[in-house]
Amino acid sequence: MTNALIVATYGMASAAVAVMLTAFGAVPLPSAVLVAAVAFLLAAQTHASFLRRREKKAVARELHGLKKAGKETQAALDETRAKMEEMNAAIEERTSAQSRKIVSELKMLESLMREFAGRISQKAKAKAEAEEPVEQEFIERRARDTARSYLDSLGQSDLLETIRASLEENRVDLYLQPIVSLPQRKLRFYEALSRLRAEDGTVIMPAQYIKVAEPAGLMSVVDNLLLFRCVQIVRRLIQKSRDIGVFCNISGDTLTDTEFFPQFLEYMHHNRDLAGQIVFEFAQGAVMAAGARGEENLSYLSSLGFALSMDHVEALDLNFARLKKLGFRHFKVRAEILNGGMQGAQAAVAAEDFKKLLERHGLNLIAERVEDEKTVVQLLDYSVDFAQGYLFGEPRAVRDDSLKNMGQPEPLTGVIPFRRAG
Repeated sequence: MTNALIVATYGMASAAVAVMLTAFGAVPLPSAVLVAAVAFLLAAQTHASFLRRREKKAVARELHGLKKAGKETQAALDETRAKMEEMNAAIEERTSAQSRKIVSELKMLESLMREFAGRISQKAKAKAEAEEPVEQEFIERRARDTARSYLDSLGQSDLLETIRASLEENRVDLYLQPIVSLPQRKLRFYEALSRLRAEDGTVIMPAQYIKVAEPAGLMSVVDNLLLFRCVQIVRRLIQKSRDIGVFCNISGDTLTDTEFFPQFLEYMHHNRDLAGQIVFEFAQGAVMAAGARGEENLSYLSSLGFALSMDHVEALDLNFARLKKLGFRHFKVRAEILNGGMQGAQAAVAAEDFKKLLERHGLNLIAERVEDEKTVVQLLDYSVDFAQGYLFGEPRAVRDDSLKNMGQPEPLTGVIPFRRAG
């Protein structure tokens, strides 16, 4: 619109010039019109030239702005790329440092284990030979199996030597059994269990090795290895999910071991970042016999942020306020006690009120040894928090490939086909 007005102004000015030239008689009318037309064309060309120069400058400014913006964008992209490379490098460094730490801990722990086992093995062997007749025919019969086995045929001194060799040669396997929430049956925890292997591959169950290892002072070695494996497993699990924890069993002998337990506490102090994922479990008898020193150890472990659990419960007439003060957060009771043996276990309340009693003292109720659906229905009537047993999954040996599927919080139902691990 502006350009049209300007052109019209040029035309009017040219017409005015023609009129003036004719009026004053300076030139005839045809010549005046010609002069006016030439003047108009000159003015129009001058204006067009001006417009072209202005457009060129505008285009040049736009191109400069685009180039500048492009440089800034490229600089921003380069900066972002550099930051991403720094982050990747930092992540790789942390992962590498963690791997080096785990390897270092493994070497340190196995070295300590070998030293400890070697130091006490001769004394333990001598004690066993003095106390046990050489011709002892059987140690015990396996549960649910009346046939003789390789282990049953060993005398106590020979079995002790087999256990000692298994420890020294690191033939200790970690088994995990799921603990699920009710009623959803959602995986919430694993319980870590240890198994020893004889040289020929025979699995030595806890019921078999504990009776021999405890008097010989070897349970601290077993707990030592179990603890380290738990830390390894938890570090693998938290890479997938921080919603799943691991129960790690500690024996009563270890709890009162003045040589090992201080090292244990120091080790967990350096690994207290795992406090939310590791639960340390102690048998009722071990806690009751812990004494002042043992309770001090439990309290210190709790002060690091680790929750405690009690299992192998036989009597329910406990000071639950005292347990809470020591740091206990979980309480395991056999399903058969909840479903029919509360009075026999000296409980102060009925099964229907037991969950509320524990809740008042900050304890989660875990029903263990759950093997059928009928038992689950009964447990739901008592508002049980969690359950554990063969119905939800038997203990499975941990293998590197099995770790890939761990950490998935999905319901576990039905008995998993696996040899019963007692």
